[in-house]
Amino acid sequence: MFDCVITNLTVNVIILPIIPMKQKMNLEKQLFEQLQNRKINGGYRSLKTNLNQLIDFSSNDYLGLSKVEEIHNSHNDFIDNGATGSRLLSGNKVYHEEVERFLSVYFKSESALLFNSGYVANLGVLSTVPQKGDTILLDELSHICIKEGVRLSRANYFNFKHNDLYDLEKKLKKIEAGNIFIVVESVYSMDGDQAPLKEIVNLSAQYNANVIVDEAHSTGLYGESGFGLCCDLGLQDQIFARIYTFGKAVGVHGAAVAGSNLLKDYLINYSRQFIYTTALPYHSIQVIQNALNYRKKHPELWNDLKSRISLFNSLLKPRVNKLESKHPVQGIILGSAEEAIKFSDYLKGNGFDIRPILSPTVPKGKERVRICLHAFNSEEEITTLCQHINKYFQ
Repeated sequence: MFDCVITNLTVNVIILPIIPMKQKMNLEKQLFEQLQNRKINGGYRSLKTNLNQLIDFSSNDYLGLSKVEEIHNSHNDFIDNGATGSRLLSGNKVYHEEVERFLSVYFKSESALLFNSGYVANLGVLSTVPQKGDTILLDELSHICIKEGVRLSRANYFNFKHNDLYDLEKKLKKIEAGNIFIVVESVYSMDGDQAPLKEIVNLSAQYNANVIVDEAHSTGLYGESGFGLCCDLGLQDQIFARIYTFGKAVGVHGAAVAGSNLLKDYLINYSRQFIYTTALPYHSIQVIQNALNYRKKHPELWNDLKSRISLFNSLLKPRVNKLESKHPVQGIILGSAEEAIKFSDYLKGNGFDIRPILSPTVPKGKERVRICLHAFNSEEEITTLCQHINKYFQ
């Protein structure tokens, strides 16, 4: 027997809700059934590694920079293992500001602001800059990060038909108030085709619209130093914001928004994706600069890749239902998830790492395999791949 006396003590007790076992089982059953439906429809996804050493025709490492030792085995000593916080707290370091100055020169902009990925950078710009009463017009094939960023804004938004200037202008004519934003990708990640940027910029001037361009699949490729399609066309000063991603042709990680000093200051103050994210560590910052400098010194990488793209296009027979593309991304339309998976398995069986792209990533009926060509793919590998593709469609 124990006597317990509590005096002058306040005890706060938090009672956590207990999830009934039946409710938990119902949730797991629902999740299981949704996954089973995805399997039945041919859209089930799972993580894979290249354990069988298949020839890489699927990665976004177009120039092979992720494998260059000169970039990642830098003699620079590590300053730290992590930035220790967001840029507005303890995480803003000298190396962040130095690389942003470097990026603004590289991409011919007044300023640049680092983000942790291209996905986050698009969310950061599109959820922050457009306001209630504004209107966003975005290409219907825009990446999901663009669509989600637009949805997070309080602006009105409408799709226009892919690369369709007539449909874009028709929608521009209907806007009566507020700021107007036109959002496109310089190169589209599933089709490998370019946006008609010059014509879009001309329309934007005519209708007083602001153009935002995602340069994810042109960063590191186009232009003398890989500064992207906007700079290659000389349009950089006529575009409100450009988003550059370093996880594709640059072969590293991270992203940057290029634009005016005013835009940078605004994002630092209002972009939740910037404000509440731990900053990139020193190593990530260093390899971004190393990789871009390496690309600048080696323009032959892009020239070699362009010759491989030409070879690939020249070897495929007309009966192959291939999308027109002068970009490393090449799509072959199969028309259904089952056929896309079957064709992908056939190519894997012949030694090529090529993945199917299924709905909802692409529209239903436009299921395909997505072939990514690289500067490191040999002419022999490309020739053999084309022979197998032609044989399949014979």
